[in-house]
Amino acid sequence: MKFDEHFDNNGDIESFVDLSKASRPNRTKRVNVDFPIWMVEALDREAKHLGVTRQALVKIWLADCLGRESRCQGR
Repeated sequence: MKFDEHFDNNGDIESFVDLSKASRPNRTKRVNVDFPIWMVEALDREAKHLGVTRQALVKIWLADCLGRESRCQGR
């Protein structure tokens, strides 16, 4: 109960946890992709229009494409 109260009140909860056993699995992998300049410029325009970064736009589009069963998967 004290942990919840501390947490809810933005208190320091470090004394309640054993950080030596904490882990954060790496859920990402960095990849490099070369694009033609015209494509980077088009990505930047679209990213600016949507108010996101180029990297976020690419991730959004890829996730959308990979999530569809019809057009993108199985090629």
